[in-house]
Amino acid sequence: QLALVESGGGLVQPGGSLRLSCITTEFALNYYSIGWFRQAPGKDREGIGCISRTGDDIKYAESVKGRFTILRENAKRTIHLQMNSLKPEDTAVYTCAARRDYRDRVCSRDGSEYDYWTQGTQVTVSS
Repeated sequence: QLALVESGGGLVQPGGSLRLSCITTEFALNYYSIGWFRQAPGKDREGIGCISRTGDDIKYAESVKGRFTILRENAKRTIHLQMNSLKPEDTAVYTCAARRDYRDRVCSRDGSEYDYWTQGTQVTVSS
């Protein structure tokens, strides 16, 4: 059973940066694709990015492209979401999720494809 733990989050001013980290207990992290999601109050969950198990395929939503970066550190069993140039509309609960891949596949921003989820962490962008 894969367990995911998320760290980071908090309050930041507009234009600032935050790094979220998703840490797994599975030593073979390279068998999993990882997706990042967020949900703001009153809005649907948004798939903001994903990275394939090999790291060869990375996707971002248009809303975060050029500002957010997903990084894999398989040796540390960690995936980071680096968020720069944050805006008030980035305020949401952020969650990472893992999908077990038995072969090389492109990643997906569709949450229905993921099996393991973190509890989520609040990110608030406000002055």
